[in-house]
Amino acid sequence: MTLSREIFREYDVRGIVGRDLTADTAHALGRAYAAYVAQKGVSGAIAVGRDNRPSGGELREGLVRGLTESGMHVVDVGVVPTPLLYWALNHLDVVGGIQVTGSHNPPEYNGFKLSLGTASIHGHAIQELYRLAANGPFRSGKGSVRTESIIDRYVDDMVMRTGPLARRLKLVVDCGNGVGALVAPILFDKLNVEWTGLFCESDGTFPNHHPDPTVVGNLQDLIGKVKSTGADLGVAFDGDADRIGVVDEHGSIVWGDHVLILYARDVLARTGEGQPIIFDVKCSQALSDEILKAHGVPVMWKTGHSLMKDKMRELQAPVGGEMSGHMFFTEGFYGHDDALYGAARLIRIVAASGKSISEMLADVPRFVSTPELRVDVEESRKFGIVDDAIRHFRETHEVIDVDGARVLFGDGWGLIRASNTQPVLVLRFEARSAERLAAIRGEMEDWLRAQGVAT
Repeated sequence: MTLSREIFREYDVRGIVGRDLTADTAHALGRAYAAYVAQKGVSGAIAVGRDNRPSGGELREGLVRGLTESGMHVVDVGVVPTPLLYWALNHLDVVGGIQVTGSHNPPEYNGFKLSLGTASIHGHAIQELYRLAANGPFRSGKGSVRTESIIDRYVDDMVMRTGPLARRLKLVVDCGNGVGALVAPILFDKLNVEWTGLFCESDGTFPNHHPDPTVVGNLQDLIGKVKSTGADLGVAFDGDADRIGVVDEHGSIVWGDHVLILYARDVLARTGEGQPIIFDVKCSQALSDEILKAHGVPVMWKTGHSLMKDKMRELQAPVGGEMSGHMFFTEGFYGHDDALYGAARLIRIVAASGKSISEMLADVPRFVSTPELRVDVEESRKFGIVDDAIRHFRETHEVIDVDGARVLFGDGWGLIRASNTQPVLVLRFEARSAERLAAIRGEMEDWLRAQGVAT
């Protein structure tokens, strides 16, 4: 079997099913994971879950076969959102876990998010898994498989952590036919909100729209339903329900950096000033400014769920988030990204405020910005282009290079960053006026076009 190195990425293993991701790949990964755990001197059962993509069953079977042939015992939690696999790491008698998921990627993708203890395996550890999968040595043994049903227990925990709502809100929920559809209806019923569902039938072919709430087109059904029902807000989930999208009562999109303003203000007011709030390089300058106004400490960091969780643990940050809708909570929660709990927490905050979301954010200065823009580029070129951008723009501008090239223009900024999950460059631009936004975007996109990148 030829094993593709490219699918072993910064914080997960992900590729196109049938081309570089097969049942044999999953089997090799299971053997490698078992060997890796043994290297660490860890023994015990492993939780395994999967999302609802049609390819998930075959990949799960290959993975479990590799684990059990290596003597590992598997606790199968079934078809569940990724946050429920993370929840299982905190509640079941397991020493790690693997979720089979394509996350927000197109339907032809699938992959694996891996954990040891409650921490994600990423970076050099992912490359060690590749080395082991390609070369061994593998352990031998006879493991076992048992099943655990966790959805109801998870929902009860979320309801307990959210607590009674100060008022009953009207909500629209778009599950996008992702695996969150198996949990959201139960959760929102028990939270006692008046909710209307969109695409809350689990179907991993995603027949209505792709479940990626960072794409404006994917939110149009939610926007329309919020307006037509007079809802207080709308929420959308990505395919494995670890990223949240939010629409306010007017049907306006509230991007992840502004959702994080609400979480940050709440936690700093309730639990004390001076705490760090972590966010990624794609977030608005408004977020950093509002964290300072709320007497928190803004910390810009690298995009990626594993990297964000590590930084939050390092700094003991109560909340963190990404422009993409990954929201992380350690205060009152377990430290991982969970869009279902994030929605429940947001509902609690809005209900307690007595205001609408637009009223809560009315005092935030308005910058003119683009959403995340994705530009196709060869996988082999993307990181080199970013390195070249850092060198080029640093000749005339201050550049933050914590993750890509965030070029500062004084009255705005632009970002060129290589995605760790897809063969794309991620761009974002922000300024104090539309004219300056156009100028900044034009300068940076002109440079990209000169490198042969079509924008």
